[in-house]
Amino acid sequence: MLSIFCFSLFTLLAAFATGVWSLAVFRFLAGVGIGGEWAVGAALVSEDWPEERRTMGAALMHTGYYIGFFLAALANVFIGSRFGWRYMFALGGAPALLIGLIRNNVEEPARWEKKVHELGEKWTMHRAFLQLFTPQYRRRTLVNSLYLIVSLCGLWAGSVYAPTAMTYIAARAGKSAAEGARLASYSTGLLGIATVLGALVVPSLADWLGRRATLAIFYVVMMSAIWLAFGHVYYMQQNAIAWFLVCSVLLGLGGANFIVYSFWLPEQYGTECRASAFAFITNVGRFTAAGFTFLVGAGIRHFQTFGTPVALTALVFLVGLAFVPLGEETKGKRLPV
Repeated sequence: MLSIFCFSLFTLLAAFATGVWSLAVFRFLAGVGIGGEWAVGAALVSEDWPEERRTMGAALMHTGYYIGFFLAALANVFIGSRFGWRYMFALGGAPALLIGLIRNNVEEPARWEKKVHELGEKWTMHRAFLQLFTPQYRRRTLVNSLYLIVSLCGLWAGSVYAPTAMTYIAARAGKSAAEGARLASYSTGLLGIATVLGALVVPSLADWLGRRATLAIFYVVMMSAIWLAFGHVYYMQQNAIAWFLVCSVLLGLGGANFIVYSFWLPEQYGTECRASAFAFITNVGRFTAAGFTFLVGAGIRHFQTFGTPVALTALVFLVGLAFVPLGEETKGKRLPV
């Protein structure tokens, strides 16, 4: 509830920003809020859902992120393209309405409450965090952090830069600013829909091929889609809009690699540090990927173009593929106590 409130409040306040620095502060604080949502949500679902449906439950939870992508794209068509960005940020305050629903209808998992009772005063915040670096978990924590760095660098290339690329392609094709905004929304909407469809396939693949193999498959899809979209389609002089919409679908499918983490990370840690592990690993990835955007910016200045530097981010997936065999395979194992 605190995470959602923080994210919603500062997204709403961004609508009233008076300059780039106040906007940056509001976006930073909104990021603090959203940084906790995925970690706590994944831990909650993993601990609360029945073992035989836990993998699908985590996948369904994560589709909310991409359904949000689709709804945001839809809102941008009817609101953002007509009234401007401030109204979109104001709409971002709406998730705070969910807090009452959560408070009245969501219970703490019995597994978590039992563990709290067993450990008593031994359960503290700093002990939960330090547990991640004990011999039992240290290697997993480091390898999983690397996976998230790879995925987030790819996500911010494949998803965040996609609307900018579509806007540029539309302008080059002679479209108006409003038409460009709508096309960017269509691209984002297709990306979100494709990821939701991918999310429905991921649990079955993971239970059939294993967690590592499934992650590797989606790494390859994302790597190929980024390279095709920004390295080739971005520079096409004919039919670039149509082909970039196709690439948006591929980028969305590749983005389903995040679904794997929603059930795989909780499977690697005990109840005493599960949420802490998820939060640390995902946010190490976010901090690193945030720094990675400066490298992309330097590449844009060097190459004097947008597409090539973003296309080169596909190379990070080669690093991820090299480290996939080091991951802890949890296929067929029960959630640790």
